[in-house]
Amino acid sequence: MAIDEKTTTELEAAVFRRLVAHLRQRTDVQNIDLMNLAGFCRNCLANWMKEAADASGVALSKDESREAVYGMPYDDWKAKYQGTASPEQLAAMAKVHPAGGR
Repeated sequence: MAIDEKTTTELEAAVFRRLVAHLRQRTDVQNIDLMNLAGFCRNCLANWMKEAADASGVALSKDESREAVYGMPYDDWKAKYQGTASPEQLAAMAKVHPAGGR
């Protein structure tokens, strides 16, 4: 099946929006769990958005990219939803990502 570049970009954008919406709903899933299982988290998505903006010459701050992913200021999300990482989560992170997550 051949899809033109514009349609591919639109589909990719729709998938990204759906992923972000899903992660906004799943506030029970901690970033450390995402990192341990999938190798990326909400912060990674925000960083990738910022990198894409920078590469395109679009002015987007780190805080703005995080708010685009989290749906609210990052500090608000952390205060409402981020728990303290357990020793098991930290040990898994050290094993899977020995350089600290990146």
